[in-house]
Amino acid sequence: MAINKVGSKGIVDCSVAAADFAPGTVTDVKLNATQNLSSKTITLPNTSVTSGMLAGSIPNDKLANSSITASGTAVALGASITLNNEFIEWQSVITSNTTMVAGRGYFVNTTGGAVSMTLPASASIGDLVVIKDYAGTFATNNLTILRNSHNIQGVASDSKLSTNRASVVLVYVDATKGWLYTNEHNVASLENNVFVAATGGTVATSGDYKIHSFTGDGNFVVSAAAGEVAVVDYIVVAGGGAGAGIMGGGGGAGGYRESHSTPVSGPYTASPLATPTGIPVSSQTYPVTVGGGGAIGAPGGGYPAYGGTPGSNSVFSTITSAGGGGYANGCEPAGKGGSGAGKARYAGSGYAGNTPPVSPPQGNPGGDIPSRPSHADNIGAGGGGAGAAGGDANSDPYPTPSVYRAGPGGAGVTSHITGSPVTRAGGGGGGSRTSNTVAYANATAAGGAGGGGNGGFSPNGAQCNGVAGTAGSANTGGGGGGGLYHGPNLPAPFPQMPGQQDRCLPGGGGGKGIVIIRYKFQ
Repeated sequence: MAINKVGSKGIVDCSVAAADFAPGTVTDVKLNATQNLSSKTITLPNTSVTSGMLAGSIPNDKLANSSITASGTAVALGASITLNNEFIEWQSVITSNTTMVAGRGYFVNTTGGAVSMTLPASASIGDLVVIKDYAGTFATNNLTILRNSHNIQGVASDSKLSTNRASVVLVYVDATKGWLYTNEHNVASLENNVFVAATGGTVATSGDYKIHSFTGDGNFVVSAAAGEVAVVDYIVVAGGGAGAGIMGGGGGAGGYRESHSTPVSGPYTASPLATPTGIPVSSQTYPVTVGGGGAIGAPGGGYPAYGGTPGSNSVFSTITSAGGGGYANGCEPAGKGGSGAGKARYAGSGYAGNTPPVSPPQGNPGGDIPSRPSHADNIGAGGGGAGAAGGDANSDPYPTPSVYRAGPGGAGVTSHITGSPVTRAGGGGGGSRTSNTVAYANATAAGGAGGGGNGGFSPNGAQCNGVAGTAGSANTGGGGGGGLYHGPNLPAPFPQMPGQQDRCLPGGGGGKGIVIIRYKFQ
């Protein structure tokens, strides 16, 4: 009979092995429903556990470390983070022109010469590039940032770093603003070193600089100013005053104002009156007013005859230069101006310059007439210039005490803003006289260097001929020379004043002013 049950007592412990069972003879129904494995050891085969043996996935909270830290922020496993270019990859020192790559920093050494760094050709929001002056030489050899078809600070212009130890970070925003400066260190003013595009006046080029000269009224139209606000340098000269007739004083030069900053318009030689602060400009239109020279008056009975009128103001942006003083036969308000008119005919002081006052001063006073005996005061003093006061009458000694001389005009000042030296704003020379009883110097009182007109004089002293005062030179703001007085009852060529026996030749008109604007365009 088959044995279908085996008692536990009939089997010695560990005496039954797997090989003792016939295949398929032990099934689940042959075993108890519940097996107690407590305190027992189960040994698995010595093989690897693969991911396919695990159902589903292991949740993060079952792991000892469930996150990573990026830039100080915990990020859960399985989550994502956009690093962009927060982590800058610094490059070896750059000494030559280089196209930059987003996410990189560049130490740039310009010891051997200027270097250009070109922005990436394509860019996405958040892209960063970093530049650092390696050797502290950006002021000597500038670093130019080429825009590579993108805007910089919202304008289609390149930028430049010209301050030692400068460091900047640029981030790309969008097609409108392009690359923006987000950090700037040891940068004096990025706005002072950027480029300008503009029209108006007569335009000339000197190296990397544009010069706009306005000889008449017009508009300076800025179409692009990199960095949104840029700076330009200027010369603003007003119209000179006219010289007066009847022993007239010379007309005062038009007020002279200038700025010069090397980062703005380059290392040229400016006048002593130049301020280092230029004019900030943005994309808009700036009206320019160029002051006219003073006119000589019509002859009339009594004095003053042929009285010279003041020059007119010149204006650019916030800068106004005052017209030169004129009408210098005794009219106090008109005699004052950018530079003052010289005293005429009677002893006294010349008229004030730098009126209204500005700093640096825009001009100087006219010359004086010291008190003299008979007829000595019947001549004119020189008008003031931008660089010097007008000369006093009778100031030059002569061998014969009874010989008298008019005063010369005050000198102007010289600037190379246009690329070559030009002197402007000289005062007019004082007017002289002739007489058949008193000897006067038979030489003109010269106008001041910088367009001042010469004073009227008689080449032969007491003879019956003479030369009228000459006008100040156009677009220099020079003052006109004073007129020539001739005694009564003398023949032509001297016009006779209506209702008077006196004859005279008029003074010269004032020279028209000028406005010049200079800036870096590339």
